[in-house]
Amino acid sequence: MSSPLRPPARARTKPSSDRPDVQSGSLESSLLRLINDHQTTAIRLREHTEKSKKEAIKSASRVSDLLVEAVNGGVEESFVNEKRIEVEIRALKGTIMRFAKQTDQWLASTHAINNAIKEIGDFENWMKTMELDCKSITAAISNIHQS
Repeated sequence: MSSPLRPPARARTKPSSDRPDVQSGSLESSLLRLINDHQTTAIRLREHTEKSKKEAIKSASRVSDLLVEAVNGGVEESFVNEKRIEVEIRALKGTIMRFAKQTDQWLASTHAINNAIKEIGDFENWMKTMELDCKSITAAISNIHQS
């Protein structure tokens, strides 16, 4: 399996002592070429790693932003609902206060009516008593006058 960043594998060569036709200069140039290839590959790999790291950070940042937006959407909706509920509570509180005041007025009115009815009843009893007293006095005067 070969990576696009790595050069294809090379066949191993025999050491120069086994190959009399290879000079020591070509061995050095081969070694230098291997070192250069290795450094180039290492640099490319580092660049690729850095690029992948930056992409991963961007992706993680985007995921984080999306998660924050999703959570904030619910929080924002809750906040709006809370404000709406507070407005309704204030309105209901005003209505309750108005009804309580009206109820107190009705209680005062019914208490006044009850007292008036009691007074009418008391006045009626007083009138009956006075009528009886007047009849008694009239009867007494009639008896005195006839005697």
